Amino acid sequence: MQQNIEVYAGVKALEIIHDEGLRPERVKIMAGAAGGPKWLVLGSLDRVIFGSFFAGRTAPLFLLGSSIGAWRFAALARTDGMMALDLLEEAYLRQSYGPRPSPGEVTAEGWRVLDRYLGGRAAAEILNHSFLRLNIMADRSRLLTSSDSKVLLLPALGLAALCNAAGRSSMGYFFERTLFFDSRDMPPFIDMHGFTLHRIPLTGENLRDAVMASGSIPLAMSGVSDIAGAPEGIYRDGGMLDYHLDISYGIAESLVLYPHFHHRIVPGWFDKTLPWRRASEANMANVVMVCPSREFIASLPYGKIPDRKDFKLFRGRDGERVRYWEKVVEMGRILGEEFMEIAESGKIKERVRALK
Repeated sequence: MQQNIEVYAGVKALEIIHDEGLRPERVKIMAGAAGGPKWLVLGSLDRVIFGSFFAGRTAPLFLLGSSIGAWRFAALARTDGMMALDLLEEAYLRQSYGPRPSPGEVTAEGWRVLDRYLGGRAAAEILNHSFLRLNIMADRSRLLTSSDSKVLLLPALGLAALCNAAGRSSMGYFFERTLFFDSRDMPPFIDMHGFTLHRIPLTGENLRDAVMASGSIPLAMSGVSDIAGAPEGIYRDGGMLDYHLDISYGIAESLVLYPHFHHRIVPGWFDKTLPWRRASEANMANVVMVCPSREFIASLPYGKIPDRKDFKLFRGRDGERVRYWEKVVEMGRILGEEFMEIAESGKIKERVRALK
């Protein structure tokens, strides 16, 4: 019988799950990666985790998202998170672009998607949620990356990629981490290390800009500037530094639950092509990662999860792309069902594997 999800755990998390299974009260943090359209396969996992697994929760649950991870969590942190996620999913599916979209066109479409599910009282609902605490990762541009001019930004990013290949710490010359956090409860990861960190409390005035900045891909989109409460500058996709959130989470006995679309955690944007660049074992010690199995992915149309290349692959054929993405969303429902079954039955003790 095909197993549709795989569960991986860091050293400490593996010990906890083998001892007691996966209990919702053990989870203190939810992590959400960057990855563009890949998130579409996770819709069912998000719905059962927030709608069933955490049903009745009162203790604070810290949501930490980068790029589309922040977009997902902003939807789920609304009063009716399931409805907001439906709105995000529908608006995201229906994106449409010309043959060679400019950064301005892509940015305008991004605002259209965001406005669809984060309009009205969204900021007030999120900042007053009874137990969810939204935290958003974005990156403040430094020096050479501080312009939206392609003539300047393209070579700057090329230089950043070369420097990153030599050492991940060199990315600090190009970007600074920015954590927009819900200040009602200080997040455990408030002191994450590795790069210069700006800590900005979320407010009704900056929440939408922070979400938009977190997903603003350099070159493809315009950066976001003049964010209320944040240092002056241009803010871009949080995935540049924290693609899959290889950070110090700041917990010892609790767990980080991480619905992911891949079995590998890639630290930064430019690490995607560097197979030797891996997440820190210490950072991943308390992480429980749930992802689609290789067999499930092979069963999808085109044998893959949606990605940004689909916009080019289906250029001029938006209807075909939307049908493909909708099929992935539909097939992904089994992931949520299987997660709940192994979590509630305790079978997760046998299914979990060490996160390498």
